[in-house]
Amino acid sequence: MNLWNVLLLALVQGICELLPVSSSAHVIVAEKLLGLDPTAPEMTMLLVMLHTGTMFAVIVYFWRSWRTTYFASAREFRRNGILVALATAATGVVGLSLLQVIKFIVGKNSPGFEIEQLFGNSTVMAAGLATTGLLILYSERHGHRAGADLSTRSAFWIGVVQGVCLPFRGLSRSGATISTGLVLGVARRRAEEFSFALAVVLTPAVIIKEAYRLYKAPALVSSIHESGLWPLVVPSLVGMALSFGAGLLALRWLSRWLEQGRWHLFGFYCLAASLLLFLVG
Repeated sequence: MNLWNVLLLALVQGICELLPVSSSAHVIVAEKLLGLDPTAPEMTMLLVMLHTGTMFAVIVYFWRSWRTTYFASAREFRRNGILVALATAATGVVGLSLLQVIKFIVGKNSPGFEIEQLFGNSTVMAAGLATTGLLILYSERHGHRAGADLSTRSAFWIGVVQGVCLPFRGLSRSGATISTGLVLGVARRRAEEFSFALAVVLTPAVIIKEAYRLYKAPALVSSIHESGLWPLVVPSLVGMALSFGAGLLALRWLSRWLEQGRWHLFGFYCLAASLLLFLVG
């Protein structure tokens, strides 16, 4: 994997991870176009670091506004912490249950089936992108304009929708959760802040899962033995820095369009990308 591959994947991950357009679908397509093996140790290491870079971008970008909401007082910290915990618990229950249902249904006819086998399925990704696009367009048209604060009910349903996103590549987590918040009447900025607060809670679990997969990979030992550790670490560190910078730019872009009433444009993009993926996949 050369430096240009790292640069391209870092930009794709950094921008698409934080925009409501599904980073996983774009990264998988980019990997296929570049002829890269997503199961190779260097690719797994790179994806772990790219996720880390975008997570830090979220923390840096939202830290000032979170200080005035989540950390304004002990009472607000407790209240918002309960909402985040409730939504995350709903995500865990729905997401893990859905994973088991999919494994049970598909696995009956495909012995040895693993959920990761769905990740590269272009039809599944196209369907996920189309669903994201429709959700965004629906939320822009039918979302309440008053802009209420986050409630226990809205936090719960945002968490449920986030759980539905977990097994499916192409179904954007941020697009679905922000759209759900808008439909439930949550103020645009509040829905955005809450969606990415949930991402900061969820991302470490994703990073740990990918890191464990890397640790268990038999190819890792042979790769380190043949080339040493630095050829794995250096590209990943470069990618993390690039994804961090790209993530900050993406968040500014998302906030501007969300608050200026251009949210629906992301929906049209998702529908166009879905159609293209379906035709060429």
